[in-house]
Amino acid sequence: MTSMAATQPSKDLSYLLDHTSHVLRTRMSAALAEIGMTARMHCVLVHAVEEERTQAQLAEIGDMDKTTMVVTVDALEKAGLAERRPSSQDRRARIIAVTEEGARVAVQSQKIVDGVHNDAVASLPEADRKALLHALNLLVEGHLATPAESPRPARRARQSK
Repeated sequence: MTSMAATQPSKDLSYLLDHTSHVLRTRMSAALAEIGMTARMHCVLVHAVEEERTQAQLAEIGDMDKTTMVVTVDALEKAGLAERRPSSQDRRARIIAVTEEGARVAVQSQKIVDGVHNDAVASLPEADRKALLHALNLLVEGHLATPAESPRPARRARQSK
């Protein structure tokens, strides 16, 4: 007969994922703040610069509700990094257009994000880095791809502003 302890991870998986995610978000927030950006602003900029996207499409990509998206785009407009414009494909739709300065900042913020991600795994031996990223991708694309439906949904971790 197998004991329960033998089949469980040595630490609580939820804790490990939550803690590492929280620390990564705080480091990302601090690093992006140095150039006056937030993680949400970065997300909108890098995805809006790729192709013409509506505010709703960008909100879905960034997992933001409507109110958070409006506040984020307002901040980008105020900083001169993006602006709301009618879509070239559908005049009824509004897109988020990245300004020249916004495109420059998107490149800079992406370098910061890449640096934070690289620093996060730098303490691991190369083989462990590859294994960790491979395993996380398998979970995200497989068993943990979709949240479970629940009458009392789990609260998502609050994102730094």
